[in-house]
Amino acid sequence: MKKQTLFAALVVSITALLAAAAEAAAPVKVFILAGQSNMEGKAVNTLLDHQATDAKTKDLFAHLRDGDKWAARDDVFIKFLGRKGPLTIGYGSPGRTGAELEFGHMMGEHFDEPVLLIKAAWGGHSLFKLFRSPSAGLPSDERLQAELEDAQKRVKAANEKNSKNDPLPTLDDIKSPYGSSYRNMLAEVKDVFDNYETLFPELKGTKLEVAGFAWFQGFNDQWGDAPGEYESNMKHFIKDVRKDLEAPNLPFVIAAIGTNGSKPAGGGGLEVRTAQMAMNDVPEFKGNVRTFRTDLLVDKEAERLIDGWQNHVEEWKKVGSDRPYHYLGSAIWYTRIGHAMGESMLELMK
Repeated sequence: MKKQTLFAALVVSITALLAAAAEAAAPVKVFILAGQSNMEGKAVNTLLDHQATDAKTKDLFAHLRDGDKWAARDDVFIKFLGRKGPLTIGYGSPGRTGAELEFGHMMGEHFDEPVLLIKAAWGGHSLFKLFRSPSAGLPSDERLQAELEDAQKRVKAANEKNSKNDPLPTLDDIKSPYGSSYRNMLAEVKDVFDNYETLFPELKGTKLEVAGFAWFQGFNDQWGDAPGEYESNMKHFIKDVRKDLEAPNLPFVIAAIGTNGSKPAGGGGLEVRTAQMAMNDVPEFKGNVRTFRTDLLVDKEAERLIDGWQNHVEEWKKVGSDRPYHYLGSAIWYTRIGHAMGESMLELMK
């Protein structure tokens, strides 16, 4: 009887120790990747397949491979809107890959604990409007009124042309899209935190910790009033993200717009890049925000072959897969961006 009592006490003690160990285990490192189409990722998977086996380029991707296949990491997981699973290729736009592959690999190599990437990216969404964060407020009344009048004019013209009687937009209709992507991004993060053990059974029994934020955006802020507001809106965005995620010094990495590649940037693109780079000099962001230039990482071979690509399609398909505004769909360029993003994040996390 005494032996049974002793054994029962031992079982209870071991169970308590195991529970305490699980409680004390370092939490899963969560990184949020947000932005527009270039954060989605536009390198076609068949291009990666080719370059991973081509003698000229395969060494660039060898660390992401498992024999003759792409590795699917068992310590890095990703959720991109409707898709989820272990990190591998294909978590960009459908059939494509982006900077998340290299970035996630670097985080997985660095941390002993599991890593979870949450991507919230939608093509064509500006910081001026859809990603506009709460403390930035709405644009001026004059701007909103002009937008309302333009929208009403379009509906009136459509009604006359199609003999319809659709209601005219109201001022509330004009205001409501502002900040919608910001709110959707936070909703996506909340959904993962609420349901991660179901989404990723491998993480059952763990805890999550927001460890860093990466921003890759800027193309749709090149026109109108947006470039002049970008610096102010970016500051508000960083502060609001940290407030809403309850992470006051959250490491924040910005991949500055660089779709110009080797050509000099100009116009609104240069204004946006300058505003993004200015975050490196904001005193309160010292040591916890870092912006790097993506144009300096250009894939020059893809850039060379984009001119007149229709005349050498087969050659072009071996280096690129999209337009300049999508970084030529270059697997090499996106991988370099992911690497710079990872280096910047780990430097901030020191």
